Amino acid sequence: MGCSCSPLAACVALVLLLAASLLACHHGCAAAAVAAPTLSTASRWVVDKSGSRVKLACVNWPSHLEPMLAEGLGKRPVGAIAGEVAAMGFNCVRFTWPTFLVTNASYSDLTVAQSFQRLNLTESLAGIRAVVTSLGEHNVMVILDNHLSKPGWCCSNTDGNGFFGDTLFDPDVWVDGLTKMATMFAGVPNVVGMSLRNELRGPRQNANDWYKTGTVHTIAELSLHLSAVCTAPAQHVKLVAARLASGAVDRAADNHPRRHARRYMQHGAEAVHAANPRVLVILSGLQFDNDLAFLNSRPVNLSFTGKVAFEVHWYSFSNTPEWSSGNANQACARITAGITRRAFYLLDKGWPVILSEFGVDNRGVNTNDNRYYGCAAAAAADLDLDWALWALQGSYYLREGVLGLDEVYGVLDWAWCRPRNDTALRRVQALQRPLRGPGLAEAAPYTVLFHPVSGMCVVVRRRSPTPTLTQPLELGLGPCNETEAWEYSAQQQRLALRDAALLCLRAEGAGRPATLGVSCGDAMARWSLVSDSKLHVAVNATTSSAGSESDGDGMLCLDVGADGRSVVTNPCRCLSADNSCDPQGQWFKLVSSTRSVVTKQTMLAQLPLKLKNWKIRSF
Repeated sequence: MGCSCSPLAACVALVLLLAASLLACHHGCAAAAVAAPTLSTASRWVVDKSGSRVKLACVNWPSHLEPMLAEGLGKRPVGAIAGEVAAMGFNCVRFTWPTFLVTNASYSDLTVAQSFQRLNLTESLAGIRAVVTSLGEHNVMVILDNHLSKPGWCCSNTDGNGFFGDTLFDPDVWVDGLTKMATMFAGVPNVVGMSLRNELRGPRQNANDWYKTGTVHTIAELSLHLSAVCTAPAQHVKLVAARLASGAVDRAADNHPRRHARRYMQHGAEAVHAANPRVLVILSGLQFDNDLAFLNSRPVNLSFTGKVAFEVHWYSFSNTPEWSSGNANQACARITAGITRRAFYLLDKGWPVILSEFGVDNRGVNTNDNRYYGCAAAAAADLDLDWALWALQGSYYLREGVLGLDEVYGVLDWAWCRPRNDTALRRVQALQRPLRGPGLAEAAPYTVLFHPVSGMCVVVRRRSPTPTLTQPLELGLGPCNETEAWEYSAQQQRLALRDAALLCLRAEGAGRPATLGVSCGDAMARWSLVSDSKLHVAVNATTSSAGSESDGDGMLCLDVGADGRSVVTNPCRCLSADNSCDPQGQWFKLVSSTRSVVTKQTMLAQLPLKLKNWKIRSF
């Protein structure tokens, strides 16, 4: 991956031209010549016009800090970064923006040069429109995320940006900003969604006010404001027009003496949909977007359907005490159950839920992050979630007063030249491919053995071209798009190849490779999920000479060998109590898929005909 750039003067001239066109664009922007999908929802899935699933595998790219311009373009040109996003496998960017960019003249009227002079910065950058256009040219979709009101770092409970009615969070200004952004990008095909507000929070937050009614003016009332239109400030006229367009005016009730009401979040959703009916409208919850539980008893009520999704955030620091002082298995079970109860339950109710922020310190030095990631990745794979990783940026122009601050959660390094951590990127890439959903019924449902911490799946290693009954096939980790189709019976405790049921998964003893064999009736071929996290796949070896002492009382768990690729069995570790050990090498998630399976020559195809017809009996 190269990091070359044209001479600075040329970069500045190009970027200023692009940014100037952005700031002049308030009534629609020319679309990039790409075949971007128009998205909608079908139950819990995001789908295209044909009804086929489109999995959102996004990365966050901020533009909401003080410069109000896309991070990183002083390091590399916009096209190079957009190309890098696509090359890393992300099909979508969650692009953040502050409300004041489009509602406050003191911000919105600044040119790029003025913005950086004001902040004593000199790097060249592009604006939102240039970034969106370039992403479109690389077939990358965009979700515009209203991150906060006043440009700056997000978030704290006391920053004044957290909840409706806070110092910097005027609901009318917010709706005005949403309307302007939705209108600005109504003609841009790769803008496929708008997130209404990032991380509602702070001392004022509560579910009742999430639904709380706001003033909806009648036409008669607004006419009074417009009676002196010739002398009215242009900004006021635009605000009134925006309210008319967004549905903030109740035309049918114009003769009623009382003003009518519309709920805050629902008002924002209606405003966006009225201005740009193409886009998905994404609603956030409370407690820094950790809590959507209140929707269980009080659903949203909107005038449109098929365009609504919800979002949730999940980081290790949301549960610091559990990860730092608890047993990782037990912590994973409790935390996963909690986020399911607060957010993922909506999937079963037929609503898409996007994990719109998750991520880790990519240096690998944060113990809590390291414990959390395998748990979060297992849940993301199990539910086949749409998601947006935090974050793309390797560094910031200016964050909290620090120039060039390094972003250790960034996929890219400080210079935006290459991945910060190739291993971390590969394991995220394992979550990019959809496993099931509308239009993806390529095969009958089967099970994948997913290893979250590596991002790989269990595949058959073809050590011998002519395997025999006395030389069973061994297993290893490989790309998940080359997985075997497994079938698991919890009742029989049996893991077998779905299309070659003669062959089952066997443990051969502590420290020895797991194999595929035809002896499937003994204890070494009976598999169960033994830990609270349901991520330890184990046999009970206590009655076998292969058994050994462990904190699993003679249980042998699937594990990764010392070479980092082979699949072996070892005594189960970290099942409970111990908060010092790391169980993630032994974490395997049984995930459902309907994707086509790569055709392989299995051991079954090479066995004598009479052996192929054997029946498997449990005894």
